Amino acid sequence: MRDVADLTRRFADLIVGFGANVQPGQIVGITTNPGKEELTRQIVRAAYERGARWVDVFTHDPWVKRQRLAHGDESTLDYVPPWMVDRLEWLSDERAARITLTGNAAPEALEGIDPGRAGKDVLPYLPNTGDVVNRATTNWSVSPAPTPGWARLVYPDVDVADAYERLWDAIAHVCRLDEGDPEAAWRERGGRLQDVAMQLTERRFDRMRLHGPGTDVTVGLMASSVWLAADFETVGGIRHYPNVPSEEIFTTPDPLRVHGHVTATRPLEVYGAMMDGIRVEFEGGRAVKIDADRGGDALRALAAKDDGASRLGELALVDGEGRIGPLDTVFYETLLDENAASHIALGNAYQHGVADEADRQRLNASSIHVDFMIGSPELDVDGITHDGNAVPVLRGGAWQI
Repeated sequence: MRDVADLTRRFADLIVGFGANVQPGQIVGITTNPGKEELTRQIVRAAYERGARWVDVFTHDPWVKRQRLAHGDESTLDYVPPWMVDRLEWLSDERAARITLTGNAAPEALEGIDPGRAGKDVLPYLPNTGDVVNRATTNWSVSPAPTPGWARLVYPDVDVADAYERLWDAIAHVCRLDEGDPEAAWRERGGRLQDVAMQLTERRFDRMRLHGPGTDVTVGLMASSVWLAADFETVGGIRHYPNVPSEEIFTTPDPLRVHGHVTATRPLEVYGAMMDGIRVEFEGGRAVKIDADRGGDALRALAAKDDGASRLGELALVDGEGRIGPLDTVFYETLLDENAASHIALGNAYQHGVADEADRQRLNASSIHVDFMIGSPELDVDGITHDGNAVPVLRGGAWQI
């Protein structure tokens, strides 16, 4: 039997100390769900032990969301109470730390809900989240929280108790809790990714081409696009790791220069809506056709949220050296699945991904940010120079630079 209590405590320490890097005197905002109480409480404990002034916990219940989607007037489903927006602005003004726990604790909560309606309510994601991230005013981190409900979704062929243990084993492995010093292990992995990101930045490619089964897309880059690994710093100099785990390097693309088509290689769960078999065609930077075997209406509704919702805000590459992809497990959780495979994101762009202020004025802006995975060992990635020459970047999941 796994010592889940010990894992929970050590995971909370990693999230608070390494991920968010909570500082003495800080306010800490936590977003969580029912079913994640023990990890939430341990995070609160760890934050106060590091000297937090106040820990503010917001719990979002997917079953309550179901009632709104099932019975609310459709014209009101995209309404966001101002106090939720104001809370995030308060955390930004206070230079707070922010921690979000992911993982679908109740996968059945939105079963039978019209996907088109589901795509209109993106809570608990808030429309000003991208702005706060771009301001770099908060040190923040997102991490998975195992629950029996989520475990049933990932491992449907075993009983709930065994599934829950298996999910904890997987989370402990991919978050490097099985290392003697998990933080040191992350620093080592992060250093390798930062080296690759620096080399990609120095190449100053004009665009990237991703091509493989079902996908052939060219994504233009800004003149000052830079590649990053998930190791950020706030305007106040607080270093933090926004995703635990993180196996990606990413950049901010030119929202007007995306052409071609992509096919998702993994299912996607977004704000409680399930999607699978996603196929998207791009012209002039915009997603002009969106199809899916499941959840297509929800994704189309998200892409219609605002003018920037159908354009790209992120391009991320993932190699085969990480711990998530080799498990060959679909977690139905973007944080984990996006770090198993290269991906793109519709919606808001991160300012960190460009160096020049003029380029930042051209970045995509949206109230959504939806990642979906298009990578696999069969996906080839090339950097295209301004002269039109193709330089191999990824082959079979291995860096070529």
